[in-house]
Amino acid sequence: MQKSNFYAFLTRLRWIKRWGLKRNAYEENVMEHSWEVATIAHALALIKNRNFNGKLDANAIAVAALYHDVTEVITGDLPTPIKYHSPAIQKAYKTIEQQTRDELISILPIELQQDYQSLINEELQPEAHQKIIKAADRISAYLKCQAELKAGNQEFETAAKRISDDLAKMDQPEVAYFMQVFAPSCGLSLDTLMQSSAIND
Repeated sequence: MQKSNFYAFLTRLRWIKRWGLKRNAYEENVMEHSWEVATIAHALALIKNRNFNGKLDANAIAVAALYHDVTEVITGDLPTPIKYHSPAIQKAYKTIEQQTRDELISILPIELQQDYQSLINEELQPEAHQKIIKAADRISAYLKCQAELKAGNQEFETAAKRISDDLAKMDQPEVAYFMQVFAPSCGLSLDTLMQSSAIND
C-alpha cells in the first residue's frame, strides 16, 4: 500500500502565519483561517438557499473552503496587496499556486487523486461555489481586521476600510445578511454574549 505525506503537509498549516507584513495583536494561522472560512461559506450557502432562492450544495462548499488555501503549506501566505501588486507578480504567483496544487495532488494515493482534484483546484468547482468561498474569505479578513482594531492596533485600519468597501460592493444578498445578522456580535466579550443569549431566551 502506497504511503502518502499529504496529511502530514495539511497538519503543518497551523504553522503558516497570516498577515505576515503587519504587526498582529492576535496571530492567525492558515489552519484556523481555513476552518473559519469553511463555516462562514457554509452559512452563506444556507442563507442563500433559505432566503434568496439558492440551490447550492452547502456541504460541498464547506469542504472546498477547508482546502482553499492549502497550497500555502508550501508557498507560505503571500499578503493580498503583494499578490495583486502588479500583473507580473499575479501571473507568477498563479503559476506557483498551480504547480503546488499539482504537487500536492501527486503525493496522494492514486485512487484518491481524482476526488481531491476539485477540492484543491478551485477552477474545477462550480462558479457559484467559488463566489461563496471568495465572499467568506473576505468576511473572515474583515473579522480579523475588526479584532485587531478593537485591540488598538491601527496597523489594520487601511485593510479594514478596503475590505469593508469590497464587501459593500458585493452583489450577494447572503453576504449583506451575514454582515447584518452575525458579524456585529463577533467582537463582543464572552460575558456580553452570554448575557445577550440569556435575554434572547
